[in-house]
Amino acid sequence: MSKALIESQVTTAKARSKLEAGVHWRRIDAEAHLGYRKGKRGGIWLVRWRNHYDGASYKQSPVGTANDVNDKPAAGMLTFQQASKTAGEVVARARAEAAAQAAGPAPTVRSAVEAYIKERDDREKRRTGRDVRSDAANKLRRHVLGQDKRGTRRAIEAAPLAAVYLHALKEDDLLTWRERLPKELKVTTKQRLIGDLKAALNASWPRLSAKRKKLNPTFLTDVKTAFKAERIDDDDETSVARDNQILTDQQISELLQKALEVDREQGYDGDLYHIVVCLAATGARYAQVRRMRVGDLQVSERRLMVPGSYKGRGGNGGSVPVPVGDDVIETLLPAIVGRPSDATLFERWIHEQESNGIKWKRSKRGPWKTAELTRPWHAIRERAAMPHVIPYALRHSSIVRGLRKGLPIQHVAKLHNTSVNMIERHYAKYIATALEELARAIVVPLVRRSGGNVVPMEKRA
Repeated sequence: MSKALIESQVTTAKARSKLEAGVHWRRIDAEAHLGYRKGKRGGIWLVRWRNHYDGASYKQSPVGTANDVNDKPAAGMLTFQQASKTAGEVVARARAEAAAQAAGPAPTVRSAVEAYIKERDDREKRRTGRDVRSDAANKLRRHVLGQDKRGTRRAIEAAPLAAVYLHALKEDDLLTWRERLPKELKVTTKQRLIGDLKAALNASWPRLSAKRKKLNPTFLTDVKTAFKAERIDDDDETSVARDNQILTDQQISELLQKALEVDREQGYDGDLYHIVVCLAATGARYAQVRRMRVGDLQVSERRLMVPGSYKGRGGNGGSVPVPVGDDVIETLLPAIVGRPSDATLFERWIHEQESNGIKWKRSKRGPWKTAELTRPWHAIRERAAMPHVIPYALRHSSIVRGLRKGLPIQHVAKLHNTSVNMIERHYAKYIATALEELARAIVVPLVRRSGGNVVPMEKRA
């Protein structure tokens, strides 16, 4: 092929009608050309470009059918401008793929998610001291990576997103995955799943080579935009869920009484009652309470030191002092007697099956597991005639209680290890009600009424 390209007039249908049969080229850039092949029944567009990773040879690809009738957009046919744009996109994708292949095996969404799952599982192992699968691993395998059939567990195909190369990932890929999530997923579950995938993709960016980062400079922006865009209106659903979980002080007292009864009947020796009392008194998450130590119960200061959650990006490593009443301190005292300050505050008996038998016996004590409160909680709420109340209701109620007592929003957020934005978003109407009650305290009579008991302000002064 000649080094000097002789360009043909292919920009208009009239100009193309005067060309002879064969292929005619026009430059797109220094090493890419748009081609027009004229045949007996019409013409087609094609594109060629130089491939520097394969002996500097040329690659070629079809673009589409040419509109040789006029220069207006038409279904199934491309004008010169449309063909030029499409050809440029074909060349850009091909160059990105070639560069990625030359740099070695290209990372995909699957590889990014698998690396993230391993990191989360390792973190859970460090916390618990045993091999466990993190919550993120379960959700991401179910909705991104897919899973094989195992026992009663059904097989799930991987999402198409898993096979997408990171250097080719676009915002539309992420939005399509998000829109295809099962409709029956709870709002909070969906939000956590999206957050885990977002974290996995963001964590993969520093590991990409400099060459691949140049291939997709908008990667981080695409991830942020796709997962920030609210494709469905979740606010109403979330608001209704929280309204149903706001408990009065009397209802909480009733739940605690039933927790004590279930504790005694099921042989928890106070362990169940203690952890439920702590959840109610602090408004902390179950995951935070499970990590508390004996030293976090500070008797003389009448407070509990609640460790920060692992949610969000850092800043939660310390503990938050939460004042509690003498009744809570007295209830929890048996949990610390004779125990070292670094021991786990809330423990329960672990049971194991006797050898060559069907009976279970107590073996040792250990910290509460992730979902271990679920079964006794069902018994507690059924006995309290509150069948829909969840343990998180104790947290919702604690937050609303603080707002109604006039605590500053910043202080409520700090006590509950969350952000002001989250408080304002999910508890807005309780904030408004609390502020109205405070504002009512400064209301004074202003209008003079004849025959009444209202005294004019100047005389009263």
